[in-house]
Amino acid sequence: MDHGDYGPDLSFNFYQPTRIVFGDGVLKDLGLELKRLGVTRALLVTDQVLRAQGDLVPRVEQALGLRLGGIYDGALPDTPVDCVDAGGAAARQLGCDGVVSLGGGSVIDTAKGITLLLRESGSIRDHQGTQRLTRPLAPHVAIPTTAGTGAEVSAFAVISDPVAREKMHYMDDHLVPSVAVLDPSVTIGLPARLTAATGMDALTHAVESYQTVMRNPLSDANALHAIRLIARWLPVAVHRGHDRVARGQMLLAASMAGLAFNAAGVGLAHAMSHVIGARHHVHHGTANAICLPHVMRFNADEFGGRQADIAAALGLPPSGSEEAQAQAAADAVARLVADVGLPTRLRDVGVPESDLEACAEGSLSDGAIVYNGKFAADRDLVLGVYRAAY
Repeated sequence: MDHGDYGPDLSFNFYQPTRIVFGDGVLKDLGLELKRLGVTRALLVTDQVLRAQGDLVPRVEQALGLRLGGIYDGALPDTPVDCVDAGGAAARQLGCDGVVSLGGGSVIDTAKGITLLLRESGSIRDHQGTQRLTRPLAPHVAIPTTAGTGAEVSAFAVISDPVAREKMHYMDDHLVPSVAVLDPSVTIGLPARLTAATGMDALTHAVESYQTVMRNPLSDANALHAIRLIARWLPVAVHRGHDRVARGQMLLAASMAGLAFNAAGVGLAHAMSHVIGARHHVHHGTANAICLPHVMRFNADEFGGRQADIAAALGLPPSGSEEAQAQAAADAVARLVADVGLPTRLRDVGVPESDLEACAEGSLSDGAIVYNGKFAADRDLVLGVYRAAY
């Protein structure tokens, strides 16, 4: 199959229970959302940086009012196991019956783990896997402060084990947040570099979900429109960070990309970036930005038509063969990475050439690789893409 053509044997499911609340200033309605969910004591999950800087945490506290059961600010980048377990213990001790997350993907993933531990016993480590949960979790209202991960609408969580230098993957319908509050005012203070990296994470979700083996018409629609929005608004959000229209459009794009990959999955770029992040502590969005153009070139011979669609969504005029348009799409993504000020090579983010073989080997065990539309689960194939990205 190519482009948007699907045969009579098409079969898919698209499950999305998240209520999306969008608008400048909708943060003030947070208490009403918790009332609708029946939450009486919510644990506010955030990180120490957000709590110490700006007015976001006080704004959330004010919006929650008497429904605020306590604050856990122990979330850390890459969502370590110990932070999730400590958050779960805090939620139980405070008698909380729901969770509100305020932050980026790591904070939202921490909150997903805490909602799990409010219902289930043990450590978050004990529940790793796919569709293992048998009952609903505590309600979770996610307030993303970055426009990138799509965690506010996804069934996925990634928890890191710093000792083993690996990332554990969780996928369960019960992990999907109950509500996503998309308020452009919340992202105004995001630094340009983080705006760029998280925006490229969203673009990678959209591009990869459009080329996976699980793609379907509904994921396609969300993916393509997310690509259109990101191509237009990410440079504006990076270079004019106080532009509320750009910030709002990026929040929508990130959630649309999240809806796409929640149904269709991601591919080789994510398999590579997960390993790079675990082994060399490269920011996930930055790793995706570096890898994505090279993965698109790798996929081009089997997905030239779909990458021509991506080229059109990026705003490129149709020109030449589908293969030429596929290469043009990859080149356009590479230009966008440079335009928003991100590094373009693995060597520039501290990945040593001597570790590329180990990274390639590690990528083979990452679940994302099996969804890549073109077969990629071969060490030498992956190593070739790593070397191109190096």
